[in-house]
Amino acid sequence: MKILTVMDLVNRFSLEVLSGHNQFHRVVKKTKVRRPGLEFMDKFDFIATEHIQILGKNEINYLHTLQIEECKLRIGNIIQYDPPCIIITSNQAEPPGLIQYCVENDIPLLRTPDSTSAVSAKLDAFVVKAMAPEISIHGVCVNVSGMGILLRGKSGVGKSETAHTLIGRGHRLVADDIVVLKKLSPQTLLGSHNEKNKEFLALRSIGLLNVVRLYGRTAFQEETRIALDIELTKWESNTLNNELELETKFIDYMGVQIPHMQIQLQPGRDVAGLIEAAANNWYLKQQGYSAAEEFVKRLEEDFEEEG
Repeated sequence: MKILTVMDLVNRFSLEVLSGHNQFHRVVKKTKVRRPGLEFMDKFDFIATEHIQILGKNEINYLHTLQIEECKLRIGNIIQYDPPCIIITSNQAEPPGLIQYCVENDIPLLRTPDSTSAVSAKLDAFVVKAMAPEISIHGVCVNVSGMGILLRGKSGVGKSETAHTLIGRGHRLVADDIVVLKKLSPQTLLGSHNEKNKEFLALRSIGLLNVVRLYGRTAFQEETRIALDIELTKWESNTLNNELELETKFIDYMGVQIPHMQIQLQPGRDVAGLIEAAANNWYLKQQGYSAAEEFVKRLEEDFEEEG
């Protein structure tokens, strides 16, 4: 998991620094920002500490209505929760005593022209993603018809070549060779690159390609939610399952269950086309449609008519 600091927030969101330039090393430990409510009151043990505190119009207007000493008291109560930083939204003027308390307690005080709702949403999304548990795996990640797919298999099996064919059909590369997987929730796995391999695709006998330079911006995508894990394997006779509908298998990444299937390779087999079919078929299943069920239903209807 990446260590996220106040400096990362300042740089990412171009925040104005009112105080605490020497405290940018403070670490963000909690994934949700908070707007003080009860925090304005006396210290409560049941309120979580170390969250980024956001002061919106309601909070700032409330503080401005107080006498100076009362305002300082309420601000002091917020400080007790040890936020890594405090952010004032909508370019509002800071209330009396806020800068003083932040300086005395080594807490950066920041400001943004954005609204409270916009800042909260952007910060939450950024912090959750930046602090998410992650692993790196060997494989290729592509986005096919809006669906994130992991392509895995032994070295030289043809993962990158298959990705190149998919790009030629209008789909997008996310990462080649090394795929970074981030767990955003128990059900959500995000696939991305490791910065070094961003936009690059390595093809045997050809070399390294920059897909954006070759095919345009639409050939590449920064990240994608993983929906399918497909393993490319060598062809083995008498092992293919020809049932009407295969039982869904899963593979586990950091506790997230991802549907898994194998595609066997053979000269002349349209692997990219099979991956497109797998992606589209999986999408239909999520919408409640099963081709196998419809086929069986038609057979049953014919049998009833004949009977």
